[in-house]
Amino acid sequence: MNIIVVSGKLAQARTITLTRTQIVTMLALFVLSVAAALSGTAYLALRHAPALAPLFGVPMADAGASNDEVQAQAYMQESIHALAVRMGQMQAQLLRLDSLGERLARLAGIKPHEFVFDQLPGQGGAITHLPRQDLSVSQLTDQLDELTRLLSQRSDQLDVLESVLMENQLSRRLVPSIRPVDMGWLSSGFGWRIDPLTGQRAFHEGVDFVASVGTPILAAAGGIVVTSEYHPEYGNMIEIDHGNNLVTRYAHASKRLVEVGAIVLRGQKIGEVGNTGRSTGPHLHFEVRRNGVAVNPSRFLKAQG
Repeated sequence: MNIIVVSGKLAQARTITLTRTQIVTMLALFVLSVAAALSGTAYLALRHAPALAPLFGVPMADAGASNDEVQAQAYMQESIHALAVRMGQMQAQLLRLDSLGERLARLAGIKPHEFVFDQLPGQGGAITHLPRQDLSVSQLTDQLDELTRLLSQRSDQLDVLESVLMENQLSRRLVPSIRPVDMGWLSSGFGWRIDPLTGQRAFHEGVDFVASVGTPILAAAGGIVVTSEYHPEYGNMIEIDHGNNLVTRYAHASKRLVEVGAIVLRGQKIGEVGNTGRSTGPHLHFEVRRNGVAVNPSRFLKAQG
């Protein structure tokens, strides 16, 4: 996966390539950081539970209580209410991050058992002999503020990562990397050869696959049909624009099953093998053109995977 980073006054661009291992590591660090923050918050809440317990279901201070005690109790109740609201907001954020994490795992090709987003990762460690420090409610609130900020920041970062992964996946689907016929064999390669009809040396701008008449012709990648017509040399011919100045050509078909302007998907049947045009027998002539110039289709077909 490639990420383009633009920095500096001259807006110079650098391309960063992320491997599957790096993506897995990023997700692991994110999950562990969130889990650690939540564990710390839960610990702090438990530490303060004895002091806060009287606020739940216990009557207010009696008439003999001092003004300071009544005000302190009211302040504590307001604090608990505010903390409850914050915890609810964080819970909603975590549900969203769980869903986002699962989508990212699928996009990155990570196996489901490698990341279980609805379970906390394993943690532990030895008990230290350093003195423990109790935190006040205001300090606990500060911790929640920081955790909320981190959750929002991580959410934005994962949104960007999802966009990059989706763009990468879409780009791969638009590269002509699958064979245009499931059956058949390669009868003529790309480059200079002896023309089978003239017997003279000529440049072959594509590759030929021998197959029976009626064999399905498949789109090598997704794109838009820009040509669907009969050509005096190519016979029934179809051309698909895949974007990025890439076009594939399918020639000598017996049938054309798509019209100009149609959106086709990778592997979709677009025609049937035939023997039309300048041809010595049933076969599919397949070309890949970049910026209008024929390039060796084998370079793309070898990228299949």
